[in-house]
Amino acid sequence: MRELSPTPSIEVTIGGQIRVYHAFVTTAAPTLDGPSTMTLHASTLADVCGFAADPLVHAVGSSRTPARLVLIESRELAWHRAKYRAEHCICAPADPVLVSLRTLQYWLWQRLQAASASEVRA
Repeated sequence: MRELSPTPSIEVTIGGQIRVYHAFVTTAAPTLDGPSTMTLHASTLADVCGFAADPLVHAVGSSRTPARLVLIESRELAWHRAKYRAEHCICAPADPVLVSLRTLQYWLWQRLQAASASEVRA
């Protein structure tokens, strides 16, 4: 049975393996991500902070800071939080209403289609 979480999540089954990914808003650079982390949306903090479950307070000067909406696999969640915290990056749960399962499915499909389209061109 699936555990209820206030953080938006999506189950992905590949080759019989089920993995659960949770949506977070972060200011961490992609170089700090684990291998299974996926960026769904990247923009400025002023743009992405609206996806956070709780309001993110930031200085006016930091509004242009790069930020992302990411999917983090459950097994890597504690590691990500510690790594992001060590680098003084935001790691805030996404809003479950704004980032619903339907939204996650849509963005995940968009990312997968973009990846396969770039492979076809190569």
